[in-house]
Amino acid sequence: MTSPISSNWFQQMTMASMAQAAPAANPSSMSPLGGMGGDNALFMMILNAAMQSLQQSAPPEVSFLQTPMAMQGTGSFTPIQVIIQPMQSPVAGATPAVSPVSASIQPIDTRDVPTSLNDKSDFGFKPVQFIKLENTLEGKLSGSAQHFINAGKKYDIDPGLLTAIAIHETGNGSSRAVNEKNNVAGMMGKNGLRSYASIEDSIYDMARNLRKNYLNQGKDTIAEIGAKYAPVGAANDPTGLNNHWTKGVSQQFNNLT
Repeated sequence: MTSPISSNWFQQMTMASMAQAAPAANPSSMSPLGGMGGDNALFMMILNAAMQSLQQSAPPEVSFLQTPMAMQGTGSFTPIQVIIQPMQSPVAGATPAVSPVSASIQPIDTRDVPTSLNDKSDFGFKPVQFIKLENTLEGKLSGSAQHFINAGKKYDIDPGLLTAIAIHETGNGSSRAVNEKNNVAGMMGKNGLRSYASIEDSIYDMARNLRKNYLNQGKDTIAEIGAKYAPVGAANDPTGLNNHWTKGVSQQFNNLT
């Protein structure tokens, strides 16, 4: 890219051209000594003064090679300070913070419990009609049919029995225990009703408890299971709901089979 035309160059070229043109226009103005005539000299002085005045009033030359950033205003620039805090390493031996809700939920025992020879009941695992089971469940229990079936397979228990107990204990998914604690079977903990992370966990915990502490102990009828599971007159049953446990579970079981 070519540099801009200098006003000095323009002035010099103009004066040179005028100097050449002046003698040709008026040859008689040349002095015998070869200098310029008075009129011509006066014209050149006026032209020179005009060009100097123009040069002084002209804006400063700007090179076309300057970048857009260089042509910006000269306003002050204040840098932005960014402070990045380093990640803090956990203190050795420190206990992570746990919310009160999660602190009250204990993991369930998922170990297998083989069926004992003491189990003479007819409550071993049996295939069930998934659609019928699913359509029976309501409230918080809705959508849990597959969990009852899977828990029944794992612990060799009829899914119908598991479902019947859950429906009776929760009013078919409407009780506070199931809605606030995901407790489907009235399972107790150290501080009262136990809380679970999910409905599925509660179903599996109920199934394992029935296999280990009831069926494997020779409790082979709903009445025998109820006598231990929900004993009449228990201290934690001040309203006497346990009086209806055997009848209620039996009715729900018969509806599913």
